[in-house]
Amino acid sequence: MENLLIFDGVCHFCTQSVLFILRHESDETLRFTPLQSSTGSRLMQELGLDPRDAETFVLIVENEAFVKSDAAIRLSGYLRGGWKLLGVFRLVPRPIRDWAYGMFARNRYRWFRRYDRCMVPSMEIRDRFVID
Repeated sequence: MENLLIFDGVCHFCTQSVLFILRHESDETLRFTPLQSSTGSRLMQELGLDPRDAETFVLIVENEAFVKSDAAIRLSGYLRGGWKLLGVFRLVPRPIRDWAYGMFARNRYRWFRRYDRCMVPSMEIRDRFVID
């Protein structure tokens, strides 16, 4: 799958981030799947990631997988306007970026809460999701 974002479907912050991306995406080229779906879980396992340990989202572009801060930076290139400037964080060494990403990921449920189940996309955006 190309241009696919695998996200934690029960994370409030992650779900709101997907909705933000949908509102600010420059072209409608990204598709989304929760890691809790069969597709998300299978792809995570194929990439050597544990789908039960949702400390990263994955962006698959042109059959290449990006994780942690690399995924976030790469994702900024899909957004309109000033959001593309987030790509400047590429200048920060990856170990520092991934440390900060990991701190945020480990605390996101505590800071932003967790849903009991994955979001259900509205009819307007359902075709952008791979859910099985």
